[in-house]
Order: sequence, then structure tokens, then C-alpha cells
Amino acid sequence: MVNRNPDRCPSHPGELLREDVIPATGRTKAEIARLLGISRQHLYDIMNEKKPVSPEVAVRLAKMFRTDPLFWVRMQGACDAWRAARKVDVSAVPELAV
Repeated sequence: MVNRNPDRCPSHPGELLREDVIPATGRTKAEIARLLGISRQHLYDIMNEKKPVSPEVAVRLAKMFRTDPLFWVRMQGACDAWRAARKVDVSAVPELAV
């Protein structure tokens, strides 16, 4: 098993869509957005990592690309959690034994 570098942010699902998935379809981004039922701007914002993949969009992506919605949600969650762990000050939060 390969260990991931903990100092590197996990890939945003928009990167995967932008670099691999959508180009492999041979369709335009505008057409993909239309087929997904989202605005072109919304898709562009996801691809440019300005917006997260919501659970609703994850379900649509999963249907279109024959994947599981959890694939997209987990990918987004990993990216969000990595960023939050570096942004949120937890120094005042106590640790409790469970």
C-alpha cells in the first residue's frame, strides 16, 4: 500500500473531472453541464475548484459516469477535511477520554 504525503491536499473532484473524466467523454463542458442538469457556470466552478461537489451533484455525476455517489462525496470530504485541519484553531478544545 502506498502512503499519501500528509502535507499534500487530496485532489478536489473538480480536478479529476477537468483533467481526466470530461475530456475522455469527447463532449463539451457545456453539454456535460446540460446533461447533468446544472448550469455551465456551476460545472466550471467545480472544475476550477471554486465550489465543492454537493451530494446532489455527486448523485448526478455517479449516474452519468457509472460510479458511486460516495466516490465523489468522499473525494470532496477528504479535500475539505484536509483544508479544515490546517485552518481551524482547535487549541482551546479539550481532549476527552471515551
